[in-house]
Amino acid sequence: MGKFGGSLFRVSLLLTVILGAATAAAEYYNYANALDKTFLFFEAQRSGKLPAAQRVKWRSHSGLKDGLAQGVSLEGGYYDAGDHVKFGLPMAFAVTMLSWAAVDNRKELSSSNQMQQTLWSIRWGTDYFIKAHPQPNVLWGQVGDGESDHYCWERAEDMTTSRTAYKLDQYHPGSDLAGETAAALAAASLAFKPFNSSYSSLLLTHAKELFSFADKYRGLYTDSIPNAKPFYMSSGYSDELLWAAAWLHRATGDQYYLKYVVDNAGYMGGTGWGMKEFSWDNKYAGVQILLSKVLLEGKGGAYTSTLKQYQMKGDYFACACLKKNGGYNIQTTPGGLMYVREWNNLQYASAAAFLLAVYSDYLSAANAKLNCPDGSVQPQALLDFATSQADYILGKNRQGMSYLVGYGPKYPIRVHHRGASIASIFTQRSSVNCVQGFDSWYKRSQADPNVIYGALVGGPDQNDYYSDERSNYEQSEPTLSGTAPLVGLFAKLSGKSGSYGGGGSYKPYQQTKPPASSSYYKATQSTYTPKQSEAAIEFLHSITTNWMAGNKRYYRHKVIIKNNSQKPISDLKLKIEDLSGPIWGLDTTGQKNTYQLPQWQKVLKAGQAYDFVYVQGGPQAKVTVLSYH
Repeated sequence: MGKFGGSLFRVSLLLTVILGAATAAAEYYNYANALDKTFLFFEAQRSGKLPAAQRVKWRSHSGLKDGLAQGVSLEGGYYDAGDHVKFGLPMAFAVTMLSWAAVDNRKELSSSNQMQQTLWSIRWGTDYFIKAHPQPNVLWGQVGDGESDHYCWERAEDMTTSRTAYKLDQYHPGSDLAGETAAALAAASLAFKPFNSSYSSLLLTHAKELFSFADKYRGLYTDSIPNAKPFYMSSGYSDELLWAAAWLHRATGDQYYLKYVVDNAGYMGGTGWGMKEFSWDNKYAGVQILLSKVLLEGKGGAYTSTLKQYQMKGDYFACACLKKNGGYNIQTTPGGLMYVREWNNLQYASAAAFLLAVYSDYLSAANAKLNCPDGSVQPQALLDFATSQADYILGKNRQGMSYLVGYGPKYPIRVHHRGASIASIFTQRSSVNCVQGFDSWYKRSQADPNVIYGALVGGPDQNDYYSDERSNYEQSEPTLSGTAPLVGLFAKLSGKSGSYGGGGSYKPYQQTKPPASSSYYKATQSTYTPKQSEAAIEFLHSITTNWMAGNKRYYRHKVIIKNNSQKPISDLKLKIEDLSGPIWGLDTTGQKNTYQLPQWQKVLKAGQAYDFVYVQGGPQAKVTVLSYH
């Protein structure tokens, strides 16, 4: 290449880099879009009979006979990662994280029209936990044999591996697993309380029983379920007992549980351990920050001095993440990602980011600062760190890659996930057996035939390098426990940035196409491309109040219509389905389910918004655009 040609090439390359950076910048700040996709991962991980509203269309029913050989129905719940084992400990932790988001980020989730999705994701887990807890001192902690499952590469719908179920009881205790499940159910009871009080009460009953079981019959669950040891080995159960008690105190207000965490603070390590990790196995930082909320709200009472010790250890974690902890700080990659372990490192970054975003809110509400060995810090610094981790995950990194599958212009396309890597049962109807799956699908160099939207893969190494290979399971396998904290994190950041997505109908896959190299992408793939009308017009749903009439609860729904285009919009016609109650603010057109703006509001100017309300006893109505000029 000549000198002139080389110069042109360099200019072209520079423009490409600049344009690529601009595109990436626009992408990785769209937290509402990322939030919407995250829920799809939980749908892809569902075990059991799938509902009619299932959006991940390449999945079908599976595991329908789980537990029957043991005389119990254990249908439902979630597959853990790229495999088909239902591991109780990480599943329960994931449900706790989803529930925490529903409780602390209710405003943001409601404003972005994602609260219903959050509750559905939680309930798929909690319904399973209720089945798994048929007696006060019995908890079925696992379904599936990890060893045999990992020898096979097959779709969940074709499973031929053992579906043995493993239980905990008074003779085979598991305080860590029972404690985490109690925490999940207590947190979920709070999440459901404003929407379904009877279900909330049921969850709380199970949570209390499981906590009593975990506390009375103590032991490591991996001693009672040795099959789980190679996959989710527990390092102890004291943190889970404190964690469960802290959530039960928040859910009930009962001082018994607050006294429990205070009386056992030293013995169980709650005020002794300063951590630089928060994960499915290590809950100490979560306990400490959850209890700091009690203190910051001035509700410590006689327990104030011990709660201050809890907060000091919670501050240790927060200060370590901000690298203001007197040298005892977290490790980060050159690109700024929190780095804890070689295997599935992003799960630690996502959990830490969510926890710090939560703590930032608690400190802000109390008008308090974070006191670190290297100086006091404003709560905003915690949120800034959380944002940096979210942005790294979504593409602001050295690879320019989003580690949330299906998000942005570049993301992993060879994910270590059986269902994603094998053609759907609706495309290839013949079964794929254990060995055939390895030969025909696992070893393929092509991209996955199914995009597992919203999956957070394990992520890059300590030098920010990521190898997009299916066999690279340490980096390319997604997990429940890694993805779950993203719901609260993305919800918080979407509210902060004011970018709401999802519209009124929960349509997935917004404006995201697979990479250009993904020639596998076919018309049969489940996709959603917004119509021009839906791109121009945005609907923001919220519930403004609710009340009981007889035995039924009614909700007042508010819908804001916003013109996002640069032009005025007139003669807007809307289709409103699933509406069972009265509506105000719109006129009927005379056609079924069709409404229009009132005469005095015929035109919506560019950027202008208009709202209407309706009342009904069920879920929100579905609002879509029919036409406009």
